[in-house]
Amino acid sequence: MSFGVLPNTVVNMASSSRAQVLSLYRMLLRESTKFPSYNYRTYALRRVKDGFRENIAVDNPKALDVLLNQARESLAVIKRQVAIGQYYATQKTVVEGQRNRNV
Repeated sequence: MSFGVLPNTVVNMASSSRAQVLSLYRMLLRESTKFPSYNYRTYALRRVKDGFRENIAVDNPKALDVLLNQARESLAVIKRQVAIGQYYATQKTVVEGQRNRNV
């Protein structure tokens, strides 16, 4: 039996899962910035960042798959909430108004 292919497969799996994680992280951040409400937007961004920081050391492939599936479900929820939030007009908060004036 030859295991010469195994190390390359493990490296490819690790790099592909890393690419998947980074891609999913970027999608979550990008979608979270679309919330029309400042409070929801900052909360979603904070939760995404904290969630990924909390699980940065996960090496177990099964645990990683579970976390990736949870993140995909969260992305779907964020997309739905953003779509619903865009139907209703919200007023800009004082913080948002100040930020836009300095630009």
